[in-house]
Amino acid sequence: MLQYTNDRDQRVADFLDDKLQTLPDLDSLDALLVKVRDQHILLRKQLENAETDQRDAKAAAEQHAVAVQEKAEEFHHAQQDIDSKLRFITQSDTSDDAVRRFEASMAKLKTLDITDGYIRQLSEVEILSKQCRASLGNDDNAALDAYRRLHALSSQLPALQEAAEGAAPHLVDHILVRTNGIRSDIEKAFSAQLEAVLKQMHWPTPGMTVPLALEKVFQGDVRKLLELQKPELEALELSKDTSRAEPLALLPLQVMARHLELAFRFHFEGDRPMNKLDRPEYFLNHVIEKFLTQYADFMYDNMQPILLEAFRGTSLSLNSAYIDATSAFITAVLPMVRAKIFAILPHSAAQPQLLSHLIHEIMSFDSTIREDWGYDAGNGTSGWRGLAYEILATDTWFPTWLKVEKDFALARYHEIIEASDNFELDYDSVGFGQTKPTKAAIRVNDLLETATDLYRTLTSFSQKLKFLIDIQISIFDLFHSRLSEGLAAYLSRTSTIGRTSREDQASLQGVAGLESLCRIYGSSEYLEKCMRDWSDDVFFLELWTELQSRASSRKTVAGSMTVAQVREATSNTVGTDDGDVSGALFDETAQSYTKLRVRCEGLITDLITYNVRQSLAIYTRINPWATLTSPSSSPSSTSLPPTAELDSLLTTVTTHFSFLSKALGKVPLRRIARATIATIDTILFDQVLLRHSFSSAGAAQFASDINTIKYSISKFCGNEVAEFGFLHVCEGATMVGLPVEAAEGGMGLWAVEKRMFEASGEEARGCLEELGFQRLGVAEARKVLARRVEVSDQ
Repeated sequence: MLQYTNDRDQRVADFLDDKLQTLPDLDSLDALLVKVRDQHILLRKQLENAETDQRDAKAAAEQHAVAVQEKAEEFHHAQQDIDSKLRFITQSDTSDDAVRRFEASMAKLKTLDITDGYIRQLSEVEILSKQCRASLGNDDNAALDAYRRLHALSSQLPALQEAAEGAAPHLVDHILVRTNGIRSDIEKAFSAQLEAVLKQMHWPTPGMTVPLALEKVFQGDVRKLLELQKPELEALELSKDTSRAEPLALLPLQVMARHLELAFRFHFEGDRPMNKLDRPEYFLNHVIEKFLTQYADFMYDNMQPILLEAFRGTSLSLNSAYIDATSAFITAVLPMVRAKIFAILPHSAAQPQLLSHLIHEIMSFDSTIREDWGYDAGNGTSGWRGLAYEILATDTWFPTWLKVEKDFALARYHEIIEASDNFELDYDSVGFGQTKPTKAAIRVNDLLETATDLYRTLTSFSQKLKFLIDIQISIFDLFHSRLSEGLAAYLSRTSTIGRTSREDQASLQGVAGLESLCRIYGSSEYLEKCMRDWSDDVFFLELWTELQSRASSRKTVAGSMTVAQVREATSNTVGTDDGDVSGALFDETAQSYTKLRVRCEGLITDLITYNVRQSLAIYTRINPWATLTSPSSSPSSTSLPPTAELDSLLTTVTTHFSFLSKALGKVPLRRIARATIATIDTILFDQVLLRHSFSSAGAAQFASDINTIKYSISKFCGNEVAEFGFLHVCEGATMVGLPVEAAEGGMGLWAVEKRMFEASGEEARGCLEELGFQRLGVAEARKVLARRVEVSDQ
């Protein structure tokens, strides 16, 4: 194939080489030409369309360029026209100078416009003020309408001023002053009208009613004061201002409360007999009995319908402090009580006893107002905080009061500890079968329960938690330290027992030693149970729930107290997921008492088992078992008298458990009895049964001794504990005491000996099962059986 230098010809050649490679391909030459012709037509049409689009785009671009040029020329002419007009208006030589002068003129115009607005507002305020004063006394409703418009105008200004970055502060201040002045004038006028009506009604006569002739006038005067105050109340309700803890007192009730305040001050100011610094309950009870109780019916009958009518359909209708006449009356009366309290508070603070008594009476007053009168200060969710909260949250009154109460509690604690009978067991304080606490433990618990009552009604979580930690848990820790010191002193004396006199040894190792340990044990268990019970109390459960909530969302949970500090004082589960399920406020303290109780129980057990070993020492050294002979009457083992050498053990068991059964509850007594029985069982089995040979009579005597021991212990801990505890040695005694000749339906010595020694292990186990043995193993049974004289002689 020829080579072509032209690119187009080259592509044609390549196409033909691709399509016509063999002779049969020539047959399809016509179809190939038709296809190539169609493609050529299509390409030509696409080329024509592209050329048309190019011409249109070029024409559009040229038109746009012309339009832009025309607009630029128009803008240039307009700019020249503006510059010339500016120069003419401002009499300037240059455009920049003209612009500066024009902007200055516009600023003056804006200032004039703002000034015009100020003047219009001032004019409107002046007109409304004149309308209020002109209508007051002639048309009170018109005066109220004008005041409402004035109040609406003045209430909008602070927000507008803030949006205007603090503009016109003098104007805003002037309008607010004028509005407040008008309100004050209207309030004085309306209050005077209500005062006149109250005078005619002879308010505040107890049990009085509104005369029919004055009923409409009285209701009208009350309504006017409520209408005057309503905008302020609604604005406060909508603002949700949480900084104001107390609701506003309604104006008509303020007027009525003034008469009561005069009587209140007459009785409780100066040198009046009722005005005693050490008797704050006088004026607090006076408020409840002479004010609330006497005038509650009047408020319900005469004020309640007016309040419902005045506030129905408004946001105030859901606030009990305004819609409920009794609550509104309480709100109006509380200021005089608050003033009296803060007046005497500094004088009471000089004497701790008076301060404590004052705070206690105030909290009692708060509880009465909340519970008996259903007062919640309009806060249906969390309720009224109370006067005690206001006082203790002010300045340093709470730390002062907390220190006073802590000093009182510590003084009482030291009185308890130093009492001559403080660590005597109180056998009458709990029922039979319960561990007996010491009198000191009972008194400490009573002291701490009294402390709970002191702060139970506080509404501040931080104050309650600080009271709990600083007083209650602190005293728990102090008493725990005292008990630990007592236990350490006991251990110190027992560690030097070899250098003590015989009398001191008897005191430490006998019942006196047990009593010392039981005092610590009983005190620990009693206070531990008290703390567990407190943890289930609703008050402490709510405190714990709030503590968990705060610990999971903040670093400090009560004032400056951190989560770590609270966790150390209360529970390791504070702020953790486990705390929601198993935590409690007294976990750490209760756990420390639990450890002390467990340690004491171990020492009690050790003391008794030591004495038991000492008492059994003589018994283990005697060896009459192989030489004893059966009496002719063949009495049963239960009828034989105990061995003389067993008297020491029986005396020890009886004296020790006789005391423990009175001092300890059933559960710890049984635990100690099981440990004691296990010790006796082991000694009898290892040191008697497996060391000596036994005749039939010796085995019967040994079994009789075991039954005697069992009976002496079962009197205090129950048959079940004794039977199960001595089962091992009893089975050994039965094995060694098998009769030579089998009884009817039983197995004799030789039959058992054959199956135990000559048969397989499986056969031996079967033999033990037939004998009814549960604890004795095959190896032990063979050892025991080998101690039988008849068997060992073979």
